[in-house]
Parts: sequence; C-alpha cells; structure tokens
Amino acid sequence: MLLNATLDHFRHVFDGEVERESAIGWLSVDSMQHDAERLERMSGMLKRRGVILPAFEIHGGAKGLYDFGPVGGRLRNRVNQTWINHWLSLGNIVELSCPTVTPYAVLEASGHVGEFSDFMTVCGQCEEASRADTLLEDAHSNPDALNLGELQGLLDSAQPCCPNCQAVDWSPITAQNLMFNTTIGAGSSGRPGFMRPETAQGMFTSFPALLRHNRDRLPFGAIQVGKGYRNEISPRQGMIRLREFNMAELEYFFNPHVDQNHDFSQWANTKMELIPDGQDSIKLSIPEALDANIVRHSTVGYFMAQTYDFLLKVGIDPERLRFRQHEADEMAHYASDCWDAEILGSYGWIECVGIAHRGCYDLEAHEKATGKTLRARREFEEPKVVEIDGWTIDGATAGPVFRALAGAVKKAVESLDAQTVFPMSMTLPTGEEIEVKAEHVKRVQRTETITGEWYIPHVVEPAFGIDRIIWHILDHAYDERAKDGEQYTILRLSEHVAPVDYCVFPLFEKDGMGQLARDIHRTLCASPGTVSIYDSSGSIGRRYARADEIGVPNCITVDHQSLEDKTVTVRDRNSGEQKRVHINDLV
Repeated sequence: MLLNATLDHFRHVFDGEVERESAIGWLSVDSMQHDAERLERMSGMLKRRGVILPAFEIHGGAKGLYDFGPVGGRLRNRVNQTWINHWLSLGNIVELSCPTVTPYAVLEASGHVGEFSDFMTVCGQCEEASRADTLLEDAHSNPDALNLGELQGLLDSAQPCCPNCQAVDWSPITAQNLMFNTTIGAGSSGRPGFMRPETAQGMFTSFPALLRHNRDRLPFGAIQVGKGYRNEISPRQGMIRLREFNMAELEYFFNPHVDQNHDFSQWANTKMELIPDGQDSIKLSIPEALDANIVRHSTVGYFMAQTYDFLLKVGIDPERLRFRQHEADEMAHYASDCWDAEILGSYGWIECVGIAHRGCYDLEAHEKATGKTLRARREFEEPKVVEIDGWTIDGATAGPVFRALAGAVKKAVESLDAQTVFPMSMTLPTGEEIEVKAEHVKRVQRTETITGEWYIPHVVEPAFGIDRIIWHILDHAYDERAKDGEQYTILRLSEHVAPVDYCVFPLFEKDGMGQLARDIHRTLCASPGTVSIYDSSGSIGRRYARADEIGVPNCITVDHQSLEDKTVTVRDRNSGEQKRVHINDLV
C-alpha cells in the first residue's frame, strides 16, 4: 500500500533554498526506513563528503542544477563506464558521441519542437510557475495522462495551494516547450538550435554511417552517454528532476521482417515484478511474460532483462525494482510497447529507465524531412517476378524544370498509382510544393525480377536516467547503525561503481610509517583504473568512518609491523574483517 507523507517546507540540503515538496509515497520495507529525517541526514552526508554538491552555491544556487563532487564525479564515471561495458559486451553494439547543440531542423523533424512540452500554470500571488500535473497529484491517480482541457477542469475544481506561498490563484494552464534554445553561429548567419533534450537524435541522423560500419547488416545497436537539457518548469525532489542531467541511451536497429531469436535462457528462472497495462502487479520471468503476450515484442523483453541485470550490477536492490507497462493513454503515438523500470527510494517509485519499441518513427521522420535515404536492404530467399505499371519522370523535360529537385521528384512520381492523372500538385518530403505536368512524366510498363527490397529498420530504445539511477544507488547503499553510542553510516556500494577502491592510513606519521603509506598510495594510484586516498588526519576510527561514508570497500593500515615484514592490515568495509596482506599482493 502506498503511504503518503508530506514534507512541509523541507529545507533541501543541496539547494540551500526552502522548497515545499509534494506528497511522496513509499512502500514500507523492513530493511530501510524512508522518512524525512533519514533523507535529510543522507543528503547532508552526500554534501559533506563531496558526493553531490549544490551548483553555484556561493551565488545562491540554482534549482535543478547540481555538481558531482570529488567523490561523486568518480561515482558517476564508474556508473557510466559500467553501463557502456554492459552493452558493448553484447558484441553488436558501438559507441557514439554526438554534439549537445542540435540544429532546429533536426528537432523539428523529430517532433520535439511541436510536442516536447509540459503543462504549466503560474501563481497569481508569488508568480511561481508549477507543472499542472504535479500540482494535481493528490487529486488524480495519473494526472500526467490528462489533456489540457481535463487538467484545467481538475485545477479549477481541486483548487490546490501554491507550493511556494500557499495561495490559491492560478493562471490558465498553457503548454511550455522544455528545450533550451540557442543560436548556432554569430550575427545574421546564425542558425536556430537547441541544447539537446536527449541523445537519441544524433544516433538516428548517423544511421547511414552506422550501417556502413556494420557492413550493411542488421541487427546492431548504438549507445551514447552524455548530457541532456530540459528547462523544467518546477524542478523538485533533488536529483529526480533536473535541468541539466546525465543520460545514457541505446538505439537498437533491426529488421522487422525477421524474427530476432534472442536467447532468454539465463533469465528463465528470474522472476521480476511486472505491472502490465491496467493490471495488478505480478511476478513473472521475461520468457513467461512473452509467452503470455504481456511483453509484446521479444526485443523489448530482451532489453528489459538486460536492464534488470545492469541495475543489479550497480547496486539496485531487486526487491525495490519493478517494470511498469505504459497504459494506452500515456503511450507515445509511435510506440507499440513501452516499459519503465521504476525504482523505490526515498521519493517513492521513480521511473529511471524507459524501454520503448519506437518502430520506424524516427528514421522515417528524418528521411521525410531531408529526402535522404535512411534504409537498409534485405534480400529475398527467392526472387519475385512482378508486373510494373506506373510512372517515372521524363528526364529531357523534367530535368530542366526541377533541376536539383529532379531526384526527389522522380522518387515521388514513381510512388504514384498507375491511374494518376496529370497535371497534379504534390509536396516533396523536403516541403517544396511542385506541379507535375503530363509532359514531365512517362508511363512505365514492364516485368521485373526483384531480388530484395529496401526498408526502414525498426528501433527499440532503452533510455537511462543516470542521475536518477545514481541517486537510488546511494539511497539503497546508505546504511545507518549505532556504534559506540553514535550514529554510524556506511555506503555499501557495489564493487563495480565504488568511487574509491582503497584508503591508505598510516597508524602514525612517524618512524617511517607515513612514508611507506604514501609509497603504497602512489603505487595503487599508478595501477590503471584504481583510485586510492591517503588519509592521516585524526584517529584511525575516524578515518575508517570517513571511508565507510563514501563506500570505500577496502582500507589499508600501515603499522609498526609493516616496517618489519612489509605486510599491512586490510579491512573489509561490509564485514569489518581484517587480515594481513603483503604489500606486493595489494594490486
């Protein structure tokens, strides 16, 4: 059962601002108490230890913007690299890096210019803008699925209080595009553009190069990790809703005419919590869900299973992980199936991954906008003999008239029915309006043997919110306990993402112990991929405590015995077990 609690004017540790959080829900889980006090303590620790810091704090900060500190930056990099390695291990995935500044035409073709909006209303008293669906979370089970008129009616009847000033005085709801706009170039020659709201479009527009790289063979995937930008109306819940964020996306291109034959054997006995469209939660393996047609496409199921493995690898508790299928009224118009991986943390169930079957929507949209072919070819097992009865252009008459457009006109004319009457007007994929007269075309009638055909590949896209995942990694790893009458904190981070591998402590900085400890520290740092911290400040217990708070799996202590036999004490973070190890065996 969902339990609601309101954090009334909870002072957000990162922002340094007073924000009223909306009601948050959580499940009661024995291993973790999700309450405001725990959240405040955890947030304070993350700031104090350099994990997550308020951006531009000396200037008052800015909502929806955070810094990853010295520890957090390394954590983010390790999560990113673990994600990259996870997908590259499949063997048919390549990595791209595309610009974050994107021309207007690209995002117009993709639909972002016209559709990438949230509904907004403004308080008439304090002039604070709020997302309409967020304001109405207590008045409707799924306000995000409501249209403008439905939201306006609900706002008028529910009369929610302003989160900032408590007034009830709202402007009419309007749609607000969330992209940051910019200009590419200077002066009058500058082109309109945007900071990208997702990484996907760069990969779609690079499809011809990807196809060549993969020797014209499908299936294959492209991955990208990087920044995204959305000018959120009302950022809230810490790292859950940001204006600049880290994301990771995979675009998997495949032939829709061919069965994909994914191997699900390793997940045959792995039960996952699934919430199908309009149904109650159930526990099924992915193969069972496919057999029952709950998951509608095998490639979607395959990436759900792979996503599950990745999230467990980086430290997400499987008991706090579920997959929820998009309901019919929230499904994107181009999607045939879409599942969100939701993670339970201090802010309730939060969507962290979206896995969508996008069909051929994106490639087709860019093909229509540019006139460039974004297709792959498939060969038939047996050639087909077909009767061709249609039209093509007469180059002698059409060429001088249409000039550079002649190729696009030819393609358009050849798609016309044999019964077409000329003259006729048509709109080319590039937007030009033309008139095709009878003298511009000629009839084509012939028998042709066709060995294959060109088609637009379909795409399944797993999209990951890295910041949200990192927040839940920290939330699930955060463990409090009493020790010697004091509160003691441990981050039980997965070895795959722990930002620091070792802390090296001299018992005392004298008699050569400090020098030996520094030598060990430098040796560890010189080992590729290894991060070590040298710490000689305070008691050994305090140093252990600082290391545990940032999730260091192993602490190395140099003592008097180390000077004699070159062994050190290695302490395990989780068990507290200590053992003597020769310094040559540390790496």
